[in-house]
Amino acid sequence: MRRESAEQRRVRLDRFLKVSRLSKRRSEAHEAIEHGRITKDGKALKPGYQVKAGDVLEIHYATRFVTVAVREVPLRVTPRVKPGDLYEILSTRKDEPADWI
Repeated sequence: MRRESAEQRRVRLDRFLKVSRLSKRRSEAHEAIEHGRITKDGKALKPGYQVKAGDVLEIHYATRFVTVAVREVPLRVTPRVKPGDLYEILSTRKDEPADWI
């Protein structure tokens, strides 16, 4: 059986968002991705995008944008996997309702 190194680990974007708790549910993550609210380098991603360590993702929540750098990609969820260790928040910005018009 071949073991993957930390650099080679990849997991679907919707699953990564759930495991890292950047999204409450995988279905929520899938819906956000389908609506183009998760981007990398300014391009909307698909749910099957394979996240890898080093990726920088921008997540658009209802009233804020969060930019995260992926530190680690777990292959499975175990009690020792701490969601905060999987990514680093690079920036956060809030959108005011007046900016929406």
